[in-house]
Amino acid sequence: MIICPSCAHSNPDGATNCEACFTPLPVVVMINCSNCGASVQSDASFCGHCGFDLKSTKATEVAVSVAPETAVPQPAAVAATSSPVVPDPSLVAPPLTSPDDLTEISTVPPPVIAASTAQSFGNSAKTQLQTIRASLFHVQTNITLELPAHLPVIHLGKPNNVIPPDIDVSGFPDSDVVSRVHADIRFEGDAFYFEDTGSSNGSYINNTALPAGNRHRLRAGDRIALGKGDKVSFIFQTT
Repeated sequence: MIICPSCAHSNPDGATNCEACFTPLPVVVMINCSNCGASVQSDASFCGHCGFDLKSTKATEVAVSVAPETAVPQPAAVAATSSPVVPDPSLVAPPLTSPDDLTEISTVPPPVIAASTAQSFGNSAKTQLQTIRASLFHVQTNITLELPAHLPVIHLGKPNNVIPPDIDVSGFPDSDVVSRVHADIRFEGDAFYFEDTGSSNGSYINNTALPAGNRHRLRAGDRIALGKGDKVSFIFQTT
């Protein structure tokens, strides 16, 4: 089926215009999953039927097509300067003339770091430890799910033997519209991104269908619907 990007109406495969609003539909190329043989979109990351990682298969095909003798450009050599480098006399240690000189050198006190510099180091360490906390507020049950802070990729879906979900929605009402491997939330830099991984019934951001393989930068207040009909919906929140 093809989801209309304008009104989110489900159109049959092969349709060129939306049956509901007559908007031109994007061209969708279907392929067969190399694991279970199910029909999925060519730009999907995962099979919505068995959860097989389609990206790994595509990466292998691309790697085989690359010629192994591809030349790697080498950096240009740096020309040497004609004039010699003269060291600063003040930075050169004087020669030792007696054992007393060695004693004087060993008793030189270590450098003192200014308090303002040490304080700036401490502030920098505290800044690195700070993290952005995020959660999903389930609209239908008023339940808040905290996103795991230690995971760069958070899997949403239902229990399966391929990619177990970090956020399990199987206990929510109408969870039958959600695929076992449905979507991912990624944390990169200082932002969260939502990506549909090839689910059967699609994902919607603020009531707009998100094509499989595409991702959306989440902002506080965004509404995420897993599957059709806005039956399993979440509000993205940050603190």
